[in-house]
Amino acid sequence: MDLYKVRQELMLGKQITNVPLRVTYYSRVSTDSKEQINSLTNQENHFKEMINNNKNWIYIDGYKDEGLSGTSSQKRNNFIKMINDAKENKFDLIITKEISRFSRNTLDSIKYTRELLSYGVGILFFNDNINTILPDSELRLTLMSSLAQEEIRKLSDRVKFGMHESIKKGNILGNQKLYGYKKDKVLNKYIVNKRQASIIKEIYELYANHNKTLRDIIKILDSRNIKTINNKNFSPSSLSRLIKNPKYKGYYVGRKSEVIDYITRRVKQLPKEEWIIYKEENIVPSIVSEDLWNKANIRLNKRKKFD
Repeated sequence: MDLYKVRQELMLGKQITNVPLRVTYYSRVSTDSKEQINSLTNQENHFKEMINNNKNWIYIDGYKDEGLSGTSSQKRNNFIKMINDAKENKFDLIITKEISRFSRNTLDSIKYTRELLSYGVGILFFNDNINTILPDSELRLTLMSSLAQEEIRKLSDRVKFGMHESIKKGNILGNQKLYGYKKDKVLNKYIVNKRQASIIKEIYELYANHNKTLRDIIKILDSRNIKTINNKNFSPSSLSRLIKNPKYKGYYVGRKSEVIDYITRRVKQLPKEEWIIYKEENIVPSIVSEDLWNKANIRLNKRKKFD
C-alpha cells in the first residue's frame, strides 16, 4: 500500500471502506473456555463478512490465537506469522476488534503498529475507532493502550489478593495432581488414594528405616512398574520432592510461588520461610506419621548429595 497516498485521501475525507485494499483480520481470546472460543468464532465471522461485503476490498485469510494472554506477543504464534506476512507484502490492512485483543502492553502496541506501518500496513481497531494510517493515531493508541495495560495490572492485583485470601482460608488452589491423593473440590479437601498411599508409606519406610538410597528405591519401584502421577518413571529428583512434601504428614502448604511481573507472567519460586504452611488434617489427611516424615527428611538433608 502507498501509505502516503492513502493517508492523504483519508485526510481529505475519503472513507477507508472506499479505498481499494487487500484486507485481513486478527482475532484473539485469552482463555480456551467454550464461551471464549464462541467469541473467537463470532469475531472471525464478523470480519469475514465485513471484508467480503466491501466491493473495494480483497479478502485475505485472517489470523487467530486461542487461549493466550495479550500482555506479551512471545507465545502468539499466529500474531508473529501475521507480522512476518506483512513484511512479505501479503496484505495492506488488518482489522481487529480492539486494542486489548491486539495487545495489553503499551510498548508492544506501539512497536508493532510502527513496524507494520514501515511495511505499508495499517491497523483498524474496530471498536476503538482508531486507524493507524492516520497521523493522530499513535497518540490515541498510546492513551488507549495505557488504559488497557492498567486494567490488566489491576486485574492481576485482584487475582493475587484473592489467591492470598483463599490460601489463608485453607482453600485448595490449582489443578495440579498429587500422588497419594485425589482432590475433592466440593468439600475442599484431599481424599487419600489407598493404593498410592501404601506406596508412599513404603518409600518413607525404605528410606528412613531400611537405609535404602533413592536409587535403591527407584529400582524397586521400576521392578514393580510403579509410575509417578504423570505416568513416568521415578527419578532421584521426583522421589526427593515426594519425601520433602509436608502434605504427606498432614500439613496444608500454600504460596510456594508468586507472579512477580504481570506483563511477562514471570513466576518466582518463594523460599520455604515465606510459604504458608500449617498442620491441617481436615484438608490434607496425613499418609505418614510426623516422626517418620521427619526421620526421612533428616536423612535426606544429610545424604541427598550422595544418592
